[in-house]
Amino acid sequence: METVSSRPIYENQWISVREDVVRRSDGTEALYAVVDKSDFAIIIPRDGDRFHLVQQFRYPLRQRSWEFPGGSIPGARTFDPIAAATQELREETGLRAEHLTYLGKIAPGPATTSHFGHVVLATGLTEGPHEREPSEQDMEAAWFSRAEFEAMIEQGRIIDGQTVAAYTLLCLHERANPPR
Repeated sequence: METVSSRPIYENQWISVREDVVRRSDGTEALYAVVDKSDFAIIIPRDGDRFHLVQQFRYPLRQRSWEFPGGSIPGARTFDPIAAATQELREETGLRAEHLTYLGKIAPGPATTSHFGHVVLATGLTEGPHEREPSEQDMEAAWFSRAEFEAMIEQGRIIDGQTVAAYTLLCLHERANPPR
């Protein structure tokens, strides 16, 4: 596909939106609205059979959402998933990880967004004080067993697609690397 034109629509410190006209291989043109955002890390804090989740109010959904911790580094030109995971884990949960394992990347909205989520498994955890940003002050955090976590997905209590996708990458990683 060839970009014929691109027009900025909106921009703030977190996102920019543009409208692109593209020419397909058959010569027809199509219009795309693209949301550009920074890549982000999704951290799976695991302690044995337990996972540490955060819950916060998600304004677009008008409800609270249980999720794996995560976030981006706004304005970053390059993205180091391990560094971002370390920072976000500490900020949102207060946890520090002895081991961080990169599990893979996901594209949460490939039809409209240009960013990727990088999934990182955090183990060997120690607790400390969180360092939440002002926008995260309503955040809560709690540990859940794997059985509780899976039940929350089945019951629709975990609706965050990035969390579910990250868990899928974890399951594939565990299948490829069984405990010895």
